[in-house]
This record gives sequence, structure tokens and C-alpha cells, in this order.
Amino acid sequence: MVAELTGTMAEEIKQSNILIVDDNTANVALLEDILENAGYDEFTSTTDPRTVLPLCQEEEFDLILLDIRMPHMSGLEVMEVLSKHFPADHYLPILVLTAQLDQQTRQQALALGAKDFLTKPFQHWEALLRIQNQLETRYFYKRQIVRGDLLEREVAKRTEEIRSVQLEVVKRLGMAGEFRDNETGAHVVRMSRISEVIARGAGLDEKMCELILHSSTMHDVGKIGVPDRVLLKAGKLDDEEWAVMKSHVEIGSTIIGDYPADILWMAGVIAEGHHEKWDGSGYPQGLKGEAIPIAARIAAISDVFDALLSVRPYKEAWPLEKALAVMKESSGRHFDPNLLDVFFDKLDEILEIRQALPD
Repeated sequence: MVAELTGTMAEEIKQSNILIVDDNTANVALLEDILENAGYDEFTSTTDPRTVLPLCQEEEFDLILLDIRMPHMSGLEVMEVLSKHFPADHYLPILVLTAQLDQQTRQQALALGAKDFLTKPFQHWEALLRIQNQLETRYFYKRQIVRGDLLEREVAKRTEEIRSVQLEVVKRLGMAGEFRDNETGAHVVRMSRISEVIARGAGLDEKMCELILHSSTMHDVGKIGVPDRVLLKAGKLDDEEWAVMKSHVEIGSTIIGDYPADILWMAGVIAEGHHEKWDGSGYPQGLKGEAIPIAARIAAISDVFDALLSVRPYKEAWPLEKALAVMKESSGRHFDPNLLDVFFDKLDEILEIRQALPD
């Protein structure tokens, strides 16, 4: 008597897709009757072993009932072909039908992926029990795959949620610094998007462009630590005040810290290097040329350009023509000339960003 299953498991097992492979039509008819009488109605039969691979490529089977001795291809050869076309972790149980009980045949069959044997001639109850046992194992395998997929999607969802929170914190922290001398904080958003445009135009990879987009919002976070008397001064800074103003780079680096996350690492690179100049006259380290990280060189261009066109406590917004003229004059001195060429190539796109994100 076949052991009874209950609930969803029994229902799903009865819906299993079974492939019968035997060159003897009488054997095929017998197995079809056994399956149909037991409530299985999803099965395919073939008497030509050469059709097994195409059938398995066209649809997914849960069990193969496979004869060993057949013309054109033996059951062993069929299993060998299947093993070459499907990955090792593709669990497809094969129940071997054979009158051959010699040790060599059994060893070869097991080595090629056979999970069980049904010796001809067989009893109906034995056939059903062995079929059910294999389908139960297949059922649990498929359930595990489903659970694994669900877990993977849940992990991906949670990871994305954490990443979104991290990006939002970075963005807000960058805006906090900008609010000190700009009412809206829109500069950091524009500057970051302009930086991304330049990075893509320069041919940087997707990950680098995305890091620059998000990390550059923190380029001036150190302004949080600059006193209002300096940051908001309407007139020209004296030497002492200028030294205080330049300290925002060090303050920013301290705020960002050295936490081992890509976005914070990149934020530190940009915060520390976006006031360096191509000719070595910048600060804080006086780096020159390509010794300045490319992300900082990109940020320098986008930061200066947007700042020139923005109102600040110490200046009015410049006309576009004047700002572009200063940018061109600064090629090879303040800015990397190659990156500045990219800036001008992408100018229409950059101006669209400014128009879409006004102060």
C-alpha cells in the first residue's frame, strides 16, 4: 500500500511532470496506466532515447523513468548526455528501469546520476513507492530553491533599504554644511549631478560614477565647523580668516572619518581634494596634476562652476558668459584640461541640471 501524503505536498507531487523513456511500447503503456490510475496526469513518453535531451530542453521534468537497454542510445549514454548539458546542482532524479542487476551497470548508473533502480519485472506497488519517494525528494528540492530565492530577494530588499538610508544620510549631511551659506542647499545636489555628468563623459565605470554622484554631496560638510563670522562675512577674508576657512577641509575629513564603506571613502577623497589645483597651488596638500584623485578633480570643476553662478554672502551670482570665461582661463592652472574639455562637451546637459534645480 502506497504511503499517503497530505495537503499541498500530495497535490503538488501528483502534478509532477514525469518523462518515461523505454523502447518497449508495452512497458511504456504499463507505466502510463500505473501513473494514471494513481492520479498522475502530467507525463510524457518516448520510445526513442535520442529525443530525451530535446524534451528536457523544452520543458522541466521532475522525474525520468529511464530504461537501460535501448537501441541507438543506452540509458547510460542518455544520462551522460544530460550531465553535460545541465549544471551539477540541477537536481533531476532518474529512476532506472532495468533487468540488468550486475554490479558494473549499477555503479555506472549511479555515477551518472541515477537515484534509484526499479528491477523488471516489477510490482505496481513497488513502482509507485519508488516513484513517490523520488518525487518527494524533488518536491523538497524545489521548495528549498523557492525558499532560497525568497531569502535572496529579501536580503536584496533589505540591503537596498539600508543603502537608501545611507545615501539619504550622506545627502542630508552634505546639505547641512551647505545650508550654512546657502538658503536652499541646492548647490550640493546640482554639484553632485554635474560631477556625475563629467565622470560619465570621462568614461569612468558605472560604480565610480555612482560613487561620485552620491559622495560629492559631502564635499563641503566641514563648513559646519567654520564660525559664522568667517563663513558669512560679506567682505574679503584676511589671512587669519582665510586660514580658518581652509580648515573646513580638515573638519570635513574628521566628520566623514575612515569607516570602511565605499561611499564614505569616496566622500573623504573628494572633501580632502576638491580644493587642490592642477598646477599645485591649491590646498591642503598642494597636490599637482594627476596626483590629485580624479574624483576630486571632477568635483573641483563642478563645485567652482556652480558656485560662480550662485549667490553667496560675499558675492552676487555671475552671468553665465563670465563664469564660462573664467573656467576656460583656468584650464591647466586650476582645472585638469582634459576634464574641462569634457565639461564643455557636456555643457548643455549641465545647464539643464541648473535649470531644473534652482536655488
